[in-house]
Amino acid sequence: MEEKACRNCKIIISHGDKCPICGEKDLTGKWSGYVIVLNAEKSSAAHMLNVKMNSTYAISIND
Repeated sequence: MEEKACRNCKIIISHGDKCPICGEKDLTGKWSGYVIVLNAEKSSAAHMLNVKMNSTYAISIND
């Protein structure tokens, strides 16, 4: 199954048709690069991406 990224919050999901964070159904398979956030409270990458939950996020959405 193709991993998809939420256009709103950029979380990458491997199943389902709805974002587990924001609830949006606007998902795309056209994303590039990813960052794995293990400690959202202390991560500078999480701060730059404005994410508050430990997960995998797309760096950019390509469409």
